[in-house]
Amino acid sequence: MFDQLITRLPHLKEILAKYADIAEPITVPARTILLREGEVSKRSFFIEKGCLRVWFNNNGKDVTCQFMFEGQVVSSADSFKRNIPSTFTIEAIEPSIVHVLHKRDYEAMMNELSHDNTFLQELVEIIFDRQVYYMREFVSFIRDTPQERYLNLLRERPHIAQRVPQHYIASYLGITPVHLSRIRNKVAKENS
Repeated sequence: MFDQLITRLPHLKEILAKYADIAEPITVPARTILLREGEVSKRSFFIEKGCLRVWFNNNGKDVTCQFMFEGQVVSSADSFKRNIPSTFTIEAIEPSIVHVLHKRDYEAMMNELSHDNTFLQELVEIIFDRQVYYMREFVSFIRDTPQERYLNLLRERPHIAQRVPQHYIASYLGITPVHLSRIRNKVAKENS
C-alpha cells in the first residue's frame, strides 16, 4: 500500500516511508482471526501475501462479504473510525503476511497528511473506487441469479475460484455448497 502511494505521490515519500516502517509485518497461518465480530477494531491490515475473508454470523451461519488479496487494505472501517463493535470478522484463509497499522499511527499519519491536497484527492479516488465496487456487488446480488453471480465471479475475478475453498465461495454467493456444486456441474456441461 505504501509503495503504491509513494509511486503516486512521490513528494510525500519521506512521510509515507515513516509510516510504512511503523506498520508491523506479521505472519499468520490459515484460519487466524485478525478481528472478531463484536470487537472494536484498533488495527488496519495491508496484505503483502495471502487472502483474508470478511464474514459475519447470521443465526449461526457464516456469511462471506468479501475476499481481500495481495496489495489490498482491509479493516472494519466503521469500527476503526468510530470505536464501535465490528459487524464482521476478518480471517486469514491462507497462510498470510499482513502489515498491521495501529489506529494511533493511522491517526497520526492522517493528521500529518491532511494538509496535502494531492493526497486527499488520491484518498477520495480510492474510496470512490471501493464504493463503486460495493454498489455493483449489491446490485448483482439483487438482480442476478446465483449462476449469473458465479459466472461473473469466474469472468471478473477468476483468482477467487482458484484460491478460495468452495464452501467460502458458496457463502459469498449466498448459496449452499451443494447448490454451488450443481451450478459448477451445469456450467461445465454447457462449456464442454
